[in-house]
Amino acid sequence: MSIPLRVLHFEENTADARRINATLEAGDIACVTTWVQNRGDFKAQLGRGCFDLVLSDYSLPSSDRQSAIAIVRENWPDLPVILVTDTVGEQFAVESLRSGATDYILKDQPLRLVPALRRAMQEVADRTERRLLKAQCIEAQKMEGLGQLASGIAHDFNNILGVTMGYSDILLAKLSTADSLRNYAEEIRRASERGAGLTMQLLTYSRKQTVKPVVMDLNVVMRDLEQMLERLIHENVILTLSPGTHTGNILADPGYIGQVLMNMAVNARDAMPDGGSLTIATTRVTFDEHSTHGYPGSLPGDYILLSVSDTGTGMSEEVKARIFEAFFTTKPLGKGTGLGLATCKNIMDQSGGCMSVTSELGKGTTFQMLFPCVEQPLDLAVRAAASRPLPRGTETLLLVEDDPAMRQFAVEVLQTQGYNVLSAVNGKDGLNKARTHQGPPIQLVVTDVIMPLIGGRLMVECLKMSYPEIKVLFTSGYTEDTIVSHGVLETDMDFLPKPHTQASLALKVREIIDA
Repeated sequence: MSIPLRVLHFEENTADARRINATLEAGDIACVTTWVQNRGDFKAQLGRGCFDLVLSDYSLPSSDRQSAIAIVRENWPDLPVILVTDTVGEQFAVESLRSGATDYILKDQPLRLVPALRRAMQEVADRTERRLLKAQCIEAQKMEGLGQLASGIAHDFNNILGVTMGYSDILLAKLSTADSLRNYAEEIRRASERGAGLTMQLLTYSRKQTVKPVVMDLNVVMRDLEQMLERLIHENVILTLSPGTHTGNILADPGYIGQVLMNMAVNARDAMPDGGSLTIATTRVTFDEHSTHGYPGSLPGDYILLSVSDTGTGMSEEVKARIFEAFFTTKPLGKGTGLGLATCKNIMDQSGGCMSVTSELGKGTTFQMLFPCVEQPLDLAVRAAASRPLPRGTETLLLVEDDPAMRQFAVEVLQTQGYNVLSAVNGKDGLNKARTHQGPPIQLVVTDVIMPLIGGRLMVECLKMSYPEIKVLFTSGYTEDTIVSHGVLETDMDFLPKPHTQASLALKVREIIDA
């Protein structure tokens, strides 16, 4: 055995104890044996030490016949106990095994001790493996249940969040910076963002969130998130962004990257209740075969290294070993979901990257995330939509949405941008509106996917029979697996997941019309 077996040997006779020890050595059993001769020492050693096996004489003058078994089973039900005796009868055999002994050995047959010990340890290993598999099965069932729950609530919750975020943006656009009501609108917007972030965490961890990777500059995304990150941390925490020069491009979902940075910022904030510094930096690194050892799952090549460092309380080795487990949290009840870092780990896996953590109690924590470099040119720059005027248009659009509040919000956004909007409550109503419409032709259909009577996909197929050139934007708050089952997430289809904002809707509509 590569790791010495820790054995607690309860035996009053010195000669018998030495004989048992010699038998183990002759059988090539690497072990560290603690020998005790009385009941008090036996209980004391069990209480302070961690043992793999107990050997005990059957007949001990200072103890009742099976007290060793009873003492062990009271607190350590899985610890194997092998009895060693001078004589044995059928009654003893049945009695000892019924009391919890793993096996029994005759002192005049010591050679049987080695195979009995190996068998006992194998049984322990098998039980441990079964418990682990059972725990993994329970965890898998729990995550499947979480996925089903997330999928079930995502649609309605995303509609609610979309309306709340959307009207908050409209209010903020109309309120001056000096208006006393602006703070209330900003708080509503921030609460909506937190709700959207939590929904995304649930969907990301259950792998039911739609992934839209683009070729992007990580520095740009980091800069665009600066204001949001500053709102997440306390005033006594200094945020420093340190983008590297000539880092290169990565292929990832910018929304997911934002989710990672927000989770990291919140964790860092909570680790620095008395203040400190949070540094987010990027740099380009090249790994050979030797350099990848610190990043499990990485291969030699060029990477963008994103590091997030804080000067907080740090983590113990025990905590560090579990930080990526779902639902594991060191925060007080009600202060954390235990999904933040598990979500970050899943996002990194889905992005083809990997991550590592270094931390020491009292000396802060650093997370390092590797993203493979790509040589493709940048897609449309991922920038905060509020930083530039929203595009306008005069085209006629057909908006089909079964949620009244979401429909009213989308109509108001599109009409504000100059479009002529026809609205419908479901696919059947949309077909009627299109067929009875008189005026400029409909340039674009913006439709929910899943609706009563006739869904978005079937409505579009019927429309294209009469209007083959009509353009379509699908939108939905349902999860990816549900959308796929309705045949929407195909490469030639445009899709805007909910909750979408005033800016994202206006930009996407203009992009499709101009394509």
